[in-house]
Amino acid sequence: MALPRANWNYPTSIRFGAERIEELPCVCRELGMERPLLVTDPGLASLPMVAAAVARNGAAGIATASFSHIRGNPVGANIEQGVAAYTAGGHDGVIAFGGGSALDAGKVIAFMSGQTRPLWDFEDKDDWWARADPAGIAPIIAVPTTAGTGSEVGRAGVILDERQQVKRIIFHPKMMPAVVISDPELTVGLPPHITAATGMDALSHCLEAYCAPGFHPMADGIAAQGVKLIREWLPRAVEDGSDLDARGHMLVAASMGATAFQKGLGGMHALSHPIGAIYDSHHGQTNAVLMPYVLDFNRSEIEDRVGRLAGFIGLGETSFSAFLDWVLDLRQRLGVPHRLTELGVAGEAVDRLATMAEADPSAGGNPVSFDAAAARKVLHAALEGRV
Repeated sequence: MALPRANWNYPTSIRFGAERIEELPCVCRELGMERPLLVTDPGLASLPMVAAAVARNGAAGIATASFSHIRGNPVGANIEQGVAAYTAGGHDGVIAFGGGSALDAGKVIAFMSGQTRPLWDFEDKDDWWARADPAGIAPIIAVPTTAGTGSEVGRAGVILDERQQVKRIIFHPKMMPAVVISDPELTVGLPPHITAATGMDALSHCLEAYCAPGFHPMADGIAAQGVKLIREWLPRAVEDGSDLDARGHMLVAASMGATAFQKGLGGMHALSHPIGAIYDSHHGQTNAVLMPYVLDFNRSEIEDRVGRLAGFIGLGETSFSAFLDWVLDLRQRLGVPHRLTELGVAGEAVDRLATMAEADPSAGGNPVSFDAAAARKVLHAALEGRV
């Protein structure tokens, strides 16, 4: 039976189901948008789904322009150009339309559209978000076209500081999109290798949130269910991209991962951020490569916990080893590289990457202290393919 349409109000207003994109003009009106800027990536900008969204709004009297000067790992200059386009066009809201890069960039453009301080003044450190003028944050509609980052339900955007070669997290509570249109039909054309990489990103979010220390049973429950959905539906989505049930369940799992990681992330992300900054690697694929090595490094603190997760998701054996074997088998089935060398990471970069990982905000959520020495240990294992 096909997945039904549903409206949810957690963690924000979500309209889920096939053909929900047809409601875009209605959502724009609800938020008072008369001249929205649709922010997407260059690959999507020329596709019929974007043209159809703009035309649908136009037919409803909602003049919609598009902006697509965004890199796969968005940089500060992309945000500056987007804000300039927003201002020049007299826009009154943002439709963030696409994968993680477009969603992150769209949210940050909406955030910066009414600020007077420079972008990096709002990095997710201490209470820097409080520097912002909340009245200057434009309303946001998020339309995900991949099932990975879950940025559609997040309050932050990851932007590359090119000068320092560091990925920085820009955060504000009001960056949470007001409405999400989660339509699985928009993900049908995603190639298998991107479906796999983005799906493994969703898995990394669920796993790191579940393993993060601290008492947050709600996040734990959401994360565990996300892992279970991914185990069942990610291989199906990769094998048959037209399977709307698989696509729909993966969209849900991606949103669940990003909801759960309010609890914390960990070593996978602490390492993938600097690797992505220096090597411009795909974030989801980088997390997928790192996943077993970080799990193995954290084993002393998460063994029982992951054993229970193995049971919950239906593995035959309720043990850490069974779960790790499942991760390794899933990576192989999806064609994920086994070693960091396959992403172009060089051994001479280990010290630099380890220092950057220690400074990354995600490191604080790792179950085992993740300083530079710990990061080096994981990097060497991942370069050598040693689990």
